[in-house]
Order: sequence, then structure tokens, then C-alpha cells
Amino acid sequence: MKSPMSSMLNWDNARYFLAVARAGTLRGAATRLKVDQATVGRRIAALEAALAARLFLRTPALFVLTPAGEALLGPAEAMEQAALQIERSVAGLDEQLSGTIRVATTDSLAKRFVIPAIARVRLAHPGIDIVCVTSPQIANLTRREADLAVRTLRPDSPDLIARRLAPLEAGIYASRAYVAARGEPREGDAFEGHDLVMYQQPVVPSMWDSLCGERTTRGRVVFQTASTMILFEAALAGIGLAELPCFRADLEPELVRVMPQRVERFDAWLVAHADLYKTARMQALIAAIADEFAVLAH
Repeated sequence: MKSPMSSMLNWDNARYFLAVARAGTLRGAATRLKVDQATVGRRIAALEAALAARLFLRTPALFVLTPAGEALLGPAEAMEQAALQIERSVAGLDEQLSGTIRVATTDSLAKRFVIPAIARVRLAHPGIDIVCVTSPQIANLTRREADLAVRTLRPDSPDLIARRLAPLEAGIYASRAYVAARGEPREGDAFEGHDLVMYQQPVVPSMWDSLCGERTTRGRVVFQTASTMILFEAALAGIGLAELPCFRADLEPELVRVMPQRVERFDAWLVAHADLYKTARMQALIAAIADEFAVLAH
């Protein structure tokens, strides 16, 4: 049986409520909803007035859910799932080779595989438009943050279809200038006497323990970034040693692979929501991306 509170909630109000609950601030919610901050504040105030209940405790830093807000969270999320299901179902009926596809991936996978695939699809099907989002964070396909993702972690959600694209490897690389000036690191020395360029710790925490299985305890971390592209540029500039994907690093003439016996193996996965997987435009892009990865097997 619905509570009086949840029965007064509609999806338009629920999305504002959820945005504030997840962002914790009016500004963060406004960014997510692509509206101004004042609009979010008015909508939340109006919702609280209509429900005659305070949904958020306003602190100097954050909006925190009250018990009433916590009670509303479940019904609001159920509305969100229903709205997204309608959106996916309608999109899944579209068999035209036109429309927009949102693709989420990393900048490294985008440069080597996804962008060439997009170029081929655009040439063959100019009615298909692409929004490509590159980030080390994993997009939530269930919430339609993307329609398709190319990433190195297999999802466990039953709503998602995952296709293994190719086995990949990472190795340890340095610029020719760095090796000439500092020499190559020796296996088992834990990078003693060497400079390291790394992902920021929250992005890839395991990298701070080892690079391709070689402990980093004696190396000096001199550069950090959240971007694979910037990690490449730092290594090319001779700033230090880096763990890099071989599919790109081996194509850089100014990079040298050191300790080649040290290897990190992983898989590339193509992930899509089941409701959208078989649409014509998605299948066109999926086939093109799979073809780009298939080159590695030859």
C-alpha cells in the first residue's frame, strides 16, 4: 500500500529530489539536471511544502536526508527505474540507422579503437551521431549515463550484455631519453633510484603497490594524473617510468619497454543494456568496434 507521502510524488519532482540526495548540494544537483541552482531550490521547497515534511537537513556543506527523505528514497528510485525502462524500451524499437549513441570509454581505448570505429560508422551511416565520454570512472548504463561502454572490467548486472573484445597487456615503459640518462630498472629492485609517473591513487589504487607485479616501494612518485593520455605524455617527456597499455605504447617510437618480463594482462569488454543492444545503430557501432579489436588477433 502506498504511503500518502509517496502517492503525492510524481517523476518530475522525484528527479529533483534524487539529484539533491545524490549530489548533496543544490549546485551539484543543478549540474546533473542542467538547470540553474535556484530552480532546484524552488522545486525542493515546493515538494516539501506539498508533502508537509522536511526532506533534507540543510548543513553549511551538504543537504542530508531526514527520516522523511529516507522514506521517500525508495519510491523515488522506483519511479526512476520505471522512467528509464520506458526510455530504453522506446529506444529499442528504433531500427533506423540514425540517431544518437552515447559511448563511454577511457581516453586510451578511445584513441586506439573507439574513434577509428566511430569514423567508419559515420562514413557509412551519416545519420548516426556519437557522444563520446572518456573517463576513468565506469558509466552507469542502467541509468542511461551511456548506451554503450568499452572498458576493462566485466559488469555483473543481469540487465547488461557484455562481450569480450580482446585480451590486452600492459607493460613498463620509459622514454629513450630517460633510459639514456638513468638506465633501465632491474627486476626485483622495486624501482630503486627511479622516478615513477602514476595514476592518482583513487583512480587505480593497486598501481601504488606495484607496476606489472614489480613493487614500487623504492621508487619515487614524481607525477600523478587521472588521465591515461597525460600518463603517456609524461612518460614521453622523460619524467619517469610508467605502466602503459602495450597496444598504444608499442606504437610510440620514443618509448622503450623495460623489464619486458613484467606483464599485466586484462580483457577489453563491450557492454550495452539489453534493451538497446539489438537496435540497428548500436549493432553498426558494435560491429565496427569489434573489427578494430580483431586486428590485435592477427
